[in-house]
Amino acid sequence: MKDGTGPFRSLDARYYTDPQVFEVEKAGLLARTWQFACHASQLENAGDYVAFDLNGESLFSIKGKDKKIRTFYNVCQHRAHQLVSGEGSTRVLVCPYHAWAYELNGKLRAARNAKSVPGFDIASICLTEVRTEVFLGFVFVNLDADTDPMDEWFPNARAELENFVPNWADLKPLEWVEIPEKCNWKVSVENYSECYHCALNHLTFSNGVIKPETYDIQPQGKCLRHTTECQNLDSMSYDIRSGFAHFDEYSSWYLWPLFSFQVYPGNVLNTYHWRAHGPAQVTVWRGWYSVYGVEDDKIRKLAIQDRQTTVEEDIHLVESVQRGLRSRGYRPGPLVIDPNCGVNSEHPVMHLQNWMRQAAEDPLS
Repeated sequence: MKDGTGPFRSLDARYYTDPQVFEVEKAGLLARTWQFACHASQLENAGDYVAFDLNGESLFSIKGKDKKIRTFYNVCQHRAHQLVSGEGSTRVLVCPYHAWAYELNGKLRAARNAKSVPGFDIASICLTEVRTEVFLGFVFVNLDADTDPMDEWFPNARAELENFVPNWADLKPLEWVEIPEKCNWKVSVENYSECYHCALNHLTFSNGVIKPETYDIQPQGKCLRHTTECQNLDSMSYDIRSGFAHFDEYSSWYLWPLFSFQVYPGNVLNTYHWRAHGPAQVTVWRGWYSVYGVEDDKIRKLAIQDRQTTVEEDIHLVESVQRGLRSRGYRPGPLVIDPNCGVNSEHPVMHLQNWMRQAAEDPLS
């Protein structure tokens, strides 16, 4: 934190290690921000659903007969049994406990022996809905029903992504790579959001994907926008000639707090999303996509290369940081904030830490 006389210093260790801070984040930040649910292609037909856990809640997204994707808390309004698990398809949502049946839009359709109960009003009972948006084929949810739309949280991100991935509507998930990390989610997100460490720790990424001297990260609302040129064609680790504009650029749109779209050179869309489980436990999911989800050798090879290099390298970095944060000897040092920004500046970490501090100290903001 900047004290008015010196450089901006990193957050105190307690923000990353204190279970109470994590509980405050769960009740505030993580319940009031847009979070990834699933890909819309998993909900192609009416009745298709995907159940998932988010911030200690079980939820499910489902496509209605009206083609609208909705998300509900995964709990029957009768006596709280969960309704679905995993992925599947159904014509009617039937609770396994007492067979209360709900329409795909969440309205109660039937309850056994309800006619014998005076004043039982089926029309008044409905599953509890969660705010949902479909953003370029990705389903996001927010437990805060009064939140602003994603386009207000992340200005220009949608239009920019459409320019970088003009075939986004044809893409479906090819592979999800699960990466457990023994660290606080903020440690992982900070590591993702600066490239000050890249030249030393990510040789394949720095030498075979991006041109580090052109790398920069700037805020756009609650989005951190990564931009850089790619390496010379002769230095690239794969063929990037896609026929689309921006084929020779790398860009990333980190959407606060737990999701990022990346577009590798060649207009290759891939994603990060984080699931925070505790003060020192997070799972990172790397998503890779291909046209119609069909097998794509280039995408598979990129996913393997990424897992064996950048991802593996980052695991060691963030877990070492988490261990260091528990050290009695740690005193938060100054961030390296270059007025000219660029690859060797930690200005995006400064923005992140300001958001993190605000979330911990004013959870309803």
